[in-house]
Amino acid sequence: MKTAEEIVNRYENLLYRAALTITQNREDALDMVQETFIKWITSRPEFQSDEHEKAWLLRVVMNLSRNLVSSAAHRLSCELLDIYPAETEEEESVMEEVLQLPEDYREIIYLYYYEGYNTEEIARILNLNVSTVRTKLSRGRGRLKGMLEEYGEARDESL
Repeated sequence: MKTAEEIVNRYENLLYRAALTITQNREDALDMVQETFIKWITSRPEFQSDEHEKAWLLRVVMNLSRNLVSSAAHRLSCELLDIYPAETEEEESVMEEVLQLPEDYREIIYLYYYEGYNTEEIARILNLNVSTVRTKLSRGRGRLKGMLEEYGEARDESL
């Protein structure tokens, strides 16, 4: 049985190129290659041949890459940074913190502040009660405020 080092040395470039063609992002491609090797290490599948091994690894990296690209969180983070480029460092830090919020808060904050929907419209879009949207919007604002205060304190300490 091959060692992990042998598998990595043999396939890392091939898997990286495959992931890069799908993700079109260096960091995401590297993450998908790493996830592929983790799947191999944890499952230790038996292969009939080197070609079967190669095909399995390619299938895994490509599926992981497609799943990443099609995920709402990935699309949202890419779109937000592309559609709303920050004009100032403060705007960029706010955008980065919004992207760090849990998904249910992030979606509502995004729809409310960046797309301009009101709470009733967001409730219809997300199939939630209006009161739930208002609660999550309030809690999301609170979390975002706390995160921005921490960022400000950390920034002040670094100066």
